[in-house]
Amino acid sequence: MTTEELNEAFEEAVNKVNSYTDPLPADLLLRLYAYYKIANKIDSSPGSRKPLINAFKTNALFQARNLSEKQAKEKYIDLVNRFIP
Repeated sequence: MTTEELNEAFEEAVNKVNSYTDPLPADLLLRLYAYYKIANKIDSSPGSRKPLINAFKTNALFQARNLSEKQAKEKYIDLVNRFIP
């Protein structure tokens, strides 16, 4: 898959998640959150007003910390394709 194809597939997956209305499991959302932030080089800390939510988000980012942008996009796409019809 070329870089352009990967970027297009990633954007399609992001749009699919954003338009999905059924509830998704928290662990899936946390992985998607971490992959999205890494894929888009977003270095900001989690910004929830609830410390527990920030802790879960920080943990998700920590677990995915060694991924490249390309790997994060691939993992994001894979999760979306597996869990969102």
